[in-house]
Amino acid sequence: MSDPQSSTTKRCITAEDLYRLHWVSDPAIHPLSSEIAYVEQHINKERTDYNSGIWLLSPEGANAVPFTYGPKDETPVWSPDGTQLAFLRTTDGKRQVWIIPKRGGEARQLTHVENNVRSLAWSPDGTCISFVAKTAENPSSPTSDGGTQEAQLKGRVVNRTKAKSDGYGLWDDTRDHLYVTDVTSGYTVQLTSGAYDVAEPVWSPDGQRILFVARIAEHSNEDTDLRKQNDLFTIAPATSNGDAAAPLKLTHSELHIESAAYSPDGSTIAFYGHDRHAKDATQTRLYTVPSSGGTAVCVSETLDAHLGNAGMSDMRSHLHVGPPRFSADGQSLYTLVTLEGNVHVYQFALDGTFKILTQGEREIYQFELTSDEQHIIAASTDVALPGDLFRIAIHSGTEEQLTRVNDSLLDEIEISVPESFWTEVEDGRRVQGWVMKPAEFKERVSYPAILEIHGGPHAMYSNSFFHEFQLLAAQGYTVIYTNPGGSRGYGQSFTNVVLGDYGGRDYTDLLSAVDEAIRQFPFIHPERLGVTGGSYGGFMTNWIVGHTDRFRAAVTQRSISNWLSMYGVSDIGYSFTEDEVGGNPWDDCELLWRQSPLAYVQQINTPLLILHGEQDLRCPIEQGEQLFTALRRLGKPTQFVRFPASSHELSRKGHPQLRVERLQRITNWFVQHEL
Repeated sequence: MSDPQSSTTKRCITAEDLYRLHWVSDPAIHPLSSEIAYVEQHINKERTDYNSGIWLLSPEGANAVPFTYGPKDETPVWSPDGTQLAFLRTTDGKRQVWIIPKRGGEARQLTHVENNVRSLAWSPDGTCISFVAKTAENPSSPTSDGGTQEAQLKGRVVNRTKAKSDGYGLWDDTRDHLYVTDVTSGYTVQLTSGAYDVAEPVWSPDGQRILFVARIAEHSNEDTDLRKQNDLFTIAPATSNGDAAAPLKLTHSELHIESAAYSPDGSTIAFYGHDRHAKDATQTRLYTVPSSGGTAVCVSETLDAHLGNAGMSDMRSHLHVGPPRFSADGQSLYTLVTLEGNVHVYQFALDGTFKILTQGEREIYQFELTSDEQHIIAASTDVALPGDLFRIAIHSGTEEQLTRVNDSLLDEIEISVPESFWTEVEDGRRVQGWVMKPAEFKERVSYPAILEIHGGPHAMYSNSFFHEFQLLAAQGYTVIYTNPGGSRGYGQSFTNVVLGDYGGRDYTDLLSAVDEAIRQFPFIHPERLGVTGGSYGGFMTNWIVGHTDRFRAAVTQRSISNWLSMYGVSDIGYSFTEDEVGGNPWDDCELLWRQSPLAYVQQINTPLLILHGEQDLRCPIEQGEQLFTALRRLGKPTQFVRFPASSHELSRKGHPQLRVERLQRITNWFVQHEL
């Protein structure tokens, strides 16, 4: 963990410090020299957008230099021989594949497809690149990436259940399909087509097949938007139009599969997935299957933990983690594991035994292996570090910090380092939490406290940096945050706690954690409490103020207030409401209403600030509108702030100025209500 310097010469962090932060991601290791290409992102000088470029770093961390200048470059991938770097560049609103020589020079645009490219992968011989791009099902239909004004003014026909997606908008009659481009000529062939989406493509070691994840209908009347499982498919990489064969299905539609990788000899495929026995709460596990197809075998059966990264932070949003990594001998797999507030790199043997390769109170959010398998290059955060690259020796565990992209800011500001605590709850579970002291803390002084509640609910607060938490501490508040029942990181039965019981044991977990924090940390004033949270955390904020007057002020963000309307208006409402709450509006109206915070609006006396993005399709703004209207009608103290052109991701990747305004409104509300 980073060791913050003495606060005697430092200032408190501000909301505007967001403009000075830099974010590191996507390390890519050169196959021969072990040099590291990575993405560094920051907010532009006008504070209107994010800029990102690719940097190049020696294996020892010396001489970091900009390799591309953006302003929107991402996803670096080295060619197999290391002579070229492919990446995604966005120009004029369109994302395409570009290539730059290792020796430097001018980058050239490789692909010129009509719509945005989402991912890329080199063929093993380096002659081709596969990629996924949005593809119109009906070429005459307008898409979100283009189309004339006249075309955009036509009525939009909706003929699928999942007709919108947060961050992308309404479905535009496109699907994500697989393409291959010749690196020399630029000649491009579309490999897949039809009413399905391709994700996570990867080449077989011999270059004869491309593996991908998809949900393809088995009969003409099947609605794949309602199917809970997906499968692995392969397809031959055709070199000319007309040569593409139909995809070959490898798995049996028994698992929800996320991403996959081939063993070095091509005989085995490893992938992340789960059997949905606990619906959306099911922990992701590690599986293998023969590359010719067949029955999948769970490799991580002996570990009751979530495979992958379920950690949360306002420093990033849903970064690509990639598939599990095979060892060179094909006998083991490297993966991230989420457990008890940390995310670390584990190594699983194919017989299920495992080793923990990284240590410390931290969240590793991405990693790669050097070609000799002696080191891990980890993108890592902790409570005092927004995120940097580290070089970790696999056998000894020794590590070096390779980048220090935020040192100039961190040298100026005081960081509050949280203390961990555990709460024993009534059913015998133990709930982990943290308490963050206010800035300029003094002994024998009582301080107000704010309870922060994470989203998900199947996510986890981790030992990672939170700008929002640091800002509240800088304003003189103690910050309490915890992982109540439903969170990942504490085993499957712990994650199952909320299923069919939102506002039940998760509610009592949160209040018990507050009680325990007050008991263990006597500087917390027991009567000066606030509460806030977003998404599921917004739901719980609404629920709490409808069931207790214990909190003096509350801020609910991108929240849920009414499961009955959530079912039909959210991009995932129909599946999420059935899986998590346990019903639908026509069969289970009473159940959904009973678990809706809006049902208890007459009991809300706590001053409530409602923050919501106008383009939020995950928890649509009507959820905030309903709650606000009811509170106003009842004469309750409330305020509603609508953020324009903002999705569910406002707090993590929204417009920079709106992110700062959001933080200011949160702190001002608590000050205004004398918390």
